[in-house]
Amino acid sequence: MSLSDTEIAELEELEAALWARHTRFDETYMRRLMSENFFEFGRSGRRYSRAECLAFPDQELNATLRDIDVHEIAPAVALVTYVSEVRYSETQVSYRSSLWVRSDAGWQLRFHQGTPTDATGTT
Repeated sequence: MSLSDTEIAELEELEAALWARHTRFDETYMRRLMSENFFEFGRSGRRYSRAECLAFPDQELNATLRDIDVHEIAPAVALVTYVSEVRYSETQVSYRSSLWVRSDAGWQLRFHQGTPTDATGTT
């Protein structure tokens, strides 16, 4: 069974919510979104726990996501991949991947990784 267009759109919206300030720094929302055993490998190579990610200080997020693709890995498991361009004093381009698992509560984020790439970030 493959993901429906509705499920693909929902996963793309959930991924975008990770980059929207009003959702990313809403602790109640993020606690629902991140599974209890969530962890992340940041673009720095550092490993972050769920608690550390929930504790990130509120900040302006100036990011563009492109080349988003949703891959069904197994029933109720999806991998979302894309390129992020985050603008600070300079633009940081990264390949991103997120592992989502569907439960009775809906889609939950289980794992995320950011990998730096060159300035073009072409895929």
